[in-house]
Amino acid sequence: MMTQFMARLRRPLVAASGLAVFASLSPVLAQSANFDGITLSAYPPAGATVEGRTVGSYSLSNIASSDGSGNLCAGFADTNPDHILTLESDFPSLTVTVNSGQDTTILMQGPDDNSVYCGQDISRANLDAQVVSSNLQAGTYRIWVGAHNQGQRFSYSLTVAE
Repeated sequence: MMTQFMARLRRPLVAASGLAVFASLSPVLAQSANFDGITLSAYPPAGATVEGRTVGSYSLSNIASSDGSGNLCAGFADTNPDHILTLESDFPSLTVTVNSGQDTTILMQGPDDNSVYCGQDISRANLDAQVVSSNLQAGTYRIWVGAHNQGQRFSYSLTVAE
């Protein structure tokens, strides 16, 4: 039954060149994430979207107060990551975007505990969070999606794309 479930989550994504890319959306129960995970392989360009819901009252600044670029790590989420992102190869650039219509934040940590990427408002008109990163190494990244105010709960989609 689990095999059928995982097979349904495997979706082909079509790149501009017409080649199919497979992004695996799999449950990450063994890794203690709250929602589905994403596995990406580079080339041709890849991307995937998963769903989630903001939860918890844990301050993301407890993980890191800021990232290597000086972006503040703000907001409140659960102590467990919401999603696990597995990169099967190095990515020259990657954009992680929250789409909720609400005031969200994002913290991405990996492939080691010292690499942290934080994001908030995409623009003044769009309060959803976004992280744009370059030169990401293959490995496992933990992603927390937070709300600016403690206890806020709302649904979102999380898109990871080159």
